[in-house]
Amino acid sequence: MRSNRIRTTVLAATAVLAALSLTACGGDDGTDAKTPAASVQATDDTSTATPDKDSTAPTDAEPASDTTKPAEKHATKPAEKPAESAGQPAARPKPQPKPKSPVTCTGANTKVTVTKVTRPVNHLLLTVTNTGDRTCYAYHAPMLRFDGAQAVFRVLQDSKPQAVVTLDPGESAYAGIGLTGEPNGRKPYPSKHLGVTFADRNDGPINSASTELTLPAGTYWDDNGFVTYWQSEMSDALVY
Repeated sequence: MRSNRIRTTVLAATAVLAALSLTACGGDDGTDAKTPAASVQATDDTSTATPDKDSTAPTDAEPASDTTKPAEKHATKPAEKPAESAGQPAARPKPQPKPKSPVTCTGANTKVTVTKVTRPVNHLLLTVTNTGDRTCYAYHAPMLRFDGAQAVFRVLQDSKPQAVVTLDPGESAYAGIGLTGEPNGRKPYPSKHLGVTFADRNDGPINSASTELTLPAGTYWDDNGFVTYWQSEMSDALVY
């Protein structure tokens, strides 16, 4: 048994020495002793070729990068200009009319009324309303004549306002009429009509536009009566 094992060992060693000898011989004659596996690795396999580093073309595995800036992605379409962008000229604003200059209040551009008041006693109220389309100035005091009397009624100077009364269209001014004053021994005059003349800036009469009014029934006046300047407030006209 032992002799057989020794024999087997000797034969295996002999085979190894023979193989080494053949390998040494092959190297001497210049032949390539590479194994088939090495030959397979040396074959031209394009599937494992490394892509060109300079190439920027996207592959199926990696999609092309989106270089669009965020601001460009969300940019909205600019609003279209009105008619001007469509080739039509923009509408020009209509010119505003210049305000009309004020005029003097007269019988032609106003309405005048006369009414009887309960307080103070023996008083009438004269009201003038601007019926025109321009502002008007009610200068000084109205010039009054009862039933065609020769003299105008006395004006109460203490009632002169600080400024000229200005009436816009539709606005009114007032004048108080005190029919009688301190008794003078004369009997008051009855009257049915009252002539009203407006004054100009210089306190001259504007006779071309006088107004005649019908007085309340039972109107009497005397030489001590008076009329106030035009006032903006009714209460100011009846305070005297």
